[in-house]
Amino acid sequence: MSASEPVSVPELPGGVDPAWLPPAVFRPLGSRRTLISGTGPLVDTVHGEVAYACARFGGQVARGVRAPGVSYDVVLEVGEGGDRDALGDEGFALVRAGGVTRVTAGGQAGLLYGLFHLVRLGEAAFRGERARETHRPALAPRMLDHWDNVAVHPVMGQVERGYAGGSLFWRDGLARSTPEELARVRWYGRLLAACGVNAVAVNNVNVHEAEARLLTDRVGEVAAIADALRPYGIRTHLSVSFAAPMGLGGLPTADPLHEAVTDWWAETTGRVYAAIPDFGGYVVKADSEGQPGPFAYGRSHADGANLLAGALAPYGGTVHWRAFVYDHRQDWRDRSTDRARAAYDHFAPLDGEFAPNAVLQVKHGPLDFQVREPLSPVIGAMPGTRLAVEIQATQEYTGQQRHACWLGPMWSEALRFRPEGEGRPSVGELARGGGLVAVSNAGDDPFWTGHPLAQANLYTVGRLAWRPDADPRAVLREWIELSFVPEETAGPERLRGGLHAVLDGSWRTYEKYTAPLGVGFMVQPGHHYGPSVDGYEYSPWGTYHFADRDGVGVDRSRATGTGFAGQYAKPWAEVYESPGTCPDELLLFFHHVPYGHVLHSGETVIQHIYDTHFDGVAEAEEARRVWAGLVGLVDPARHARVAERYEEQVRGAREWRDHINTYFFRKSGVPDARGRRIH
Repeated sequence: MSASEPVSVPELPGGVDPAWLPPAVFRPLGSRRTLISGTGPLVDTVHGEVAYACARFGGQVARGVRAPGVSYDVVLEVGEGGDRDALGDEGFALVRAGGVTRVTAGGQAGLLYGLFHLVRLGEAAFRGERARETHRPALAPRMLDHWDNVAVHPVMGQVERGYAGGSLFWRDGLARSTPEELARVRWYGRLLAACGVNAVAVNNVNVHEAEARLLTDRVGEVAAIADALRPYGIRTHLSVSFAAPMGLGGLPTADPLHEAVTDWWAETTGRVYAAIPDFGGYVVKADSEGQPGPFAYGRSHADGANLLAGALAPYGGTVHWRAFVYDHRQDWRDRSTDRARAAYDHFAPLDGEFAPNAVLQVKHGPLDFQVREPLSPVIGAMPGTRLAVEIQATQEYTGQQRHACWLGPMWSEALRFRPEGEGRPSVGELARGGGLVAVSNAGDDPFWTGHPLAQANLYTVGRLAWRPDADPRAVLREWIELSFVPEETAGPERLRGGLHAVLDGSWRTYEKYTAPLGVGFMVQPGHHYGPSVDGYEYSPWGTYHFADRDGVGVDRSRATGTGFAGQYAKPWAEVYESPGTCPDELLLFFHHVPYGHVLHSGETVIQHIYDTHFDGVAEAEEARRVWAGLVGLVDPARHARVAERYEEQVRGAREWRDHINTYFFRKSGVPDARGRRIH
């Protein structure tokens, strides 16, 4: 392909929702004259996008230098010299002067992101004057981890914790390889680039037999996925088993300090890069929930991570080493053990021991993606280690994409949190060295995410990874304008208002009718959908609420509990230590208190439980009513799918309310002060 030949926009398979890239959003750009300057494969992609838009909306596009006597409305260019240095490969500058909108990028990737920024701005990018503004991503990588299984798992299926159908990459033990399937993978890369994501791990962190072989004799299948994603600047990563030298290489050991093991990883990694020259690196879950790791050899997790980092270093690759390590065989009777402590206990002493290209991937909360958790203290405790913050876009504990639950406010709170107090770096700033990683919520469902409104979570991942201090509500507005194009409907303001009404507070609505005050879990074991207050209470998983006749909650104070509160830096350790200073929303995470304990809100714990569960159901019912009123303003198939999901959400919210309120009424013996019926 010549440097000036555009890369065609992939054909969207029939019946698949265009998500936030419907053709209409390209009208402002596609109806104008555009000049593109620069060379390289991503510039060819930009050329193809603009050509696609112009063919649909009547504009013109040229490539190269400005022709004498020809004027352009838009100039997209890769800068030179100072621009490259100032903007970096992914950054770009935008200015409008003299009737021309100009995007100058520091590199090819920046030009691609600059193009999609114009699409987000719409007509606003081409009106009046606009002072020069620069845009650079705060974090890199901005990554999605797919928990996709190559072979269908007998319990977890094709996608572990997947709520949007099958895998985009794998089907029944084989890679998806038809032209239509690969076109959809490429379209997926297009969606991700449009919101700022630049990396994807294509298989489950729980690496089973079929997935393990992707590293060796099946690496060609990974290369085909990488080929489909590459035109949109997406680097492909692979989850690998720490025990691969034994299972795949026939070695008697996987000891990270054994010379034969080091040699095996070096040779194997070289073959991976021969097949995928821009391969991003490895993702590893080790010594966790049955996965093998360095503990078997008396080695540390730094030893394990550095083994793989050494193999990747010659090629510029990175190992993402997950910090999700804990004892999942706890004794529920032993209140001195605490799953929340585990990541800090294991990893904080290793600060400074990880290689420069090893990234410690830390869940944003200390437990497991609950609807409400404090920030993991690990994130503020390892200044000498590259840290990535891991969030969960797939709604495992937040409604499984059967409930509308936009998580932007949750993630924003975590990214803005300052572990060492005011005036000290935020989580978003601390993650600059390692990036943001989200467990993907996408699958082969026609709407990508099962629930069409769950697309907002996927979009928000990319935008907050680009700018962690962004206003999440502004990100939601972007998604609404792109996905629903309100101006092309008969009631734009009614549509905008309705979408904000059902999504803005949806996370807190979900919190209201599920587990209260940060206590977590209370879900059905195994699949984690729906209420079971004692479902994990007497299990080995360490997920307890310790409710009894006198009170509820987990004592994690230093004075009388597990000491977890003391893992935080001084300002937060002091706040969390006492029920009198602990924020209400985290009270039961940090303290075991009587049902009559009075919250800062003035309510007792038991009355708060009753009230919020009734309120949550009422809010879910109201959201269902508002959505029903948007019929005629939303694509019929999209509207019908969401309406069906709202029926299930309301049913589920009522079930949660009745289970939780009944349980705590029976435990406490305290009636609802408002006299409502408790089932």
